[in-house]
Amino acid sequence: MVSHSNRKKLMKQLPNLQKKRFYIPEEDRWVTLRVSAAGLRTISKLGIQAVAQELGI
Repeated sequence: MVSHSNRKKLMKQLPNLQKKRFYIPEEDRWVTLRVSAAGLRTISKLGIQAVAQELGI
């Protein structure tokens, strides 16, 4: 967006982070992760165990 004086607006775009608890049945424990909306879709597609192994959790 450009104002009448042609000064540009500086915006910082942040990821859409959500705090979410996941249960890992193989380890019988809950983990709390701050994941993006895209990360939630990845977890639902691959499963929390596969994503946790990839992240080293």
